[in-house]
Amino acid sequence: MEALILPDKGTKMLYQSLPLYSISPTKFSVFASSLSHNLGRSYASSSPAQDMGLKLSKRTSSSSSGDFSKACFPFYKIRGSVKHTTPNAYDQRTQELVVEEEAPQISETSLPLKIFRGHAFPMGVSEVENRINFAIFSQHATAVTLCLSLPNRGSIDRPDDGMVELPLDPRVNKTGDIWHICIEDLPRSNVLYGYRIDGPQDWHQGHRFDSSIVLIDPYAKLVEGRRLFADTSAKFSKFLGTYDFDSSPFDWGDNYKLPNIPEKDLVIYEMNVRAFTADESSGLDPEIRGSYLGLIEKVPHLLELGINAVELLPVFEFDELELQRRCNPRDHMVNTWGYSTINFFSPMSRYSSGGGGPLKASREFKEMVKALHGAGIEVILDVVYNHTNEADDVNPYTTSFRGIDSKVYYMMDGNGQLLNYSGCGNTLNCNHPVVMELILDSLRHWVVEYHVDGFRFDLASVLCRGTDGSPLNAPPVIRAIAKDATLSRCKIIAEPWDCGGLYLVGGFPNWDRWAEWNGKYRDDLRRFIKGDPGMKGSLATRLAGSADLYRVNKRKPYHSINFIIAHDGFTLYDLVSYNFKHNEANGEGGNDGCNDNFSWNCGFEGETSDASIKALRSRQMKNFHLALMVSQGTPMMLMGDEYGHTRYGNNNSYGHDTAINNFQWGQLEDRKNSHFRFFSEMIKFRHCHQILGRDNFLDKNDVTWHEDNWDNYGSKFLAFTLHDNNGADIYVAFNAHNFFVKVSIPPPPLKRQWFRVVDTNLQSPDDFVHEGVPGIGKTYNIAPYSSILLEAK
Repeated sequence: MEALILPDKGTKMLYQSLPLYSISPTKFSVFASSLSHNLGRSYASSSPAQDMGLKLSKRTSSSSSGDFSKACFPFYKIRGSVKHTTPNAYDQRTQELVVEEEAPQISETSLPLKIFRGHAFPMGVSEVENRINFAIFSQHATAVTLCLSLPNRGSIDRPDDGMVELPLDPRVNKTGDIWHICIEDLPRSNVLYGYRIDGPQDWHQGHRFDSSIVLIDPYAKLVEGRRLFADTSAKFSKFLGTYDFDSSPFDWGDNYKLPNIPEKDLVIYEMNVRAFTADESSGLDPEIRGSYLGLIEKVPHLLELGINAVELLPVFEFDELELQRRCNPRDHMVNTWGYSTINFFSPMSRYSSGGGGPLKASREFKEMVKALHGAGIEVILDVVYNHTNEADDVNPYTTSFRGIDSKVYYMMDGNGQLLNYSGCGNTLNCNHPVVMELILDSLRHWVVEYHVDGFRFDLASVLCRGTDGSPLNAPPVIRAIAKDATLSRCKIIAEPWDCGGLYLVGGFPNWDRWAEWNGKYRDDLRRFIKGDPGMKGSLATRLAGSADLYRVNKRKPYHSINFIIAHDGFTLYDLVSYNFKHNEANGEGGNDGCNDNFSWNCGFEGETSDASIKALRSRQMKNFHLALMVSQGTPMMLMGDEYGHTRYGNNNSYGHDTAINNFQWGQLEDRKNSHFRFFSEMIKFRHCHQILGRDNFLDKNDVTWHEDNWDNYGSKFLAFTLHDNNGADIYVAFNAHNFFVKVSIPPPPLKRQWFRVVDTNLQSPDDFVHEGVPGIGKTYNIAPYSSILLEAK
């Protein structure tokens, strides 16, 4: 195995002055033996830069005339020198080609770079002794070039300035389908890197190679891009991988421990890291608004609310300005949700404080996880393995996978055209062995390196499709995730549908581990609470844990993730304030977003000053929240619903970095003693009553349904009692009629009496009384669109 030694710091002037594409071969000579004793050939002095695998590149539109070498290399020459060394880490002998500096007037010390064959694993960048190894997969590539931008040479905005390009020889730097190279004395941090990859140009065979683009390593652990979120002055910033082997390991602390909360006890809070504190009303220093550190500052709010798990909208690196890269109807928007992944290993760098970049983002992400764990709150990541940011063939945004090996990474039809089951232009080929291993490696990385507690898989039905897009009964990647030892402690949650119509609610391949977003729960609860007829039986089924969907094999009620509101769709306030979506601001003519919202505006579309309508909306929001918290299964609520956040009817607000999405801390403060109080108290009530979150499905001894007319299509009233072994029973009744219902209250358990804890028709603080109000008689008059909860004490 040979080594090529290049000058580093001593070539600063060289990189800055180089106006053309490569070292001129006319001024250099190389005296070297074969690059590999197996190749049986020697390098000709006519093209040393190519044969040695070296290219110093400054790709600009400028041209030059005259003697290139005299203009740019007055002090340099390459001189061959061969020496043998002892076996290295790969147990092979090396030969070195030495590039020496002849410029004593340059004051900087030369740092030579020795290049070795490298090895195929691990993927990405790794450190072996004092060497940096690079490895990347591409089955169909015919040429791979490693591109390096060293510290103080070039910038992320112009990464080609001062970029070192090292073409990899497939006879030396390739094992199977993995291309690799190892470099000694390369800086251990602050290096930007990527790849130029070329290959077949046959579009109809699925190839999309373009060697003009420097691509991100899919296994890059850190990605450098623009530093400030939505900085339009850096709209066209390039993204490159980087690494850090200089920093000390993160200090998790001597008393640190994982929360390890049982699934039956979870109350999940779906939230967006940036939107949580980006608004000025957060009261935070501008440097940390919208950052991982900003979230830490608001942990007391999460504790006051009572949740014990956060589900973070995507935090993998994404380009929030991707919609603005070309003229289109959406080019005014900023992708704030992040469902457009650039890389599956790197934390979103612009969520660091003060534009600190990827390394700072990595450290601050860990600080956030540590703080949440210290507060007893688990961290679940919303992950997007169904598609990437690279869009479609009409308007591609090639940054990585597409240019590395699109035929492997993406599902395609028989004509080499991208299949689109994600609704975003492409579909990741998740059950291809290489892509499956990438997904597993990514998940393990977030568990081992960042200590996250679980994952929610966006459009997870895509992961249930074969390489041709057809549904699989036992998808390999789904099974592998369920059986993986590293992921064994993690919560794994599927969004069990995709945009190709593969709806798997209740039927997601699960291996008794996968939980599911229960879309049927959402729809049935919405329809009953708003007053649709014929929904009483469906409501009972959902409140009892959806046994019709999940009572199979060893599945449990907590495998149903119960939700009424999520990031996409109406907020809870908008669900009771709008009959129709109002997405005009999105620029798509109202054609985006779901049309089937099962919402009811309570008599007026949008904002109103009518006191009776506002009171009805308040009741309805409390009815929804009460139902969510007394249902068997795992409840999930949306950030902002605890104070009644509105998006003014926009049910697809992914592109608005404004108050439409941003948490409004002033509104929270205004409603702290009313709306928020009810939501917080109800969550804490659930935590204190184990019968609201059982390990097993209810049987006839666990619940009594106070109903003798299930077939009454017009009935919109449901009441039931949950029985506790110690007599601490709970009675709940929902009235979705537009009139009062006088209901007979069942006798309390022996030596107990009923106390009213909740009546959603009452104003705060009477709507929730923690200690309960005694004196409940044999009947109770429940107001229209109201609900009650009684506790036996």
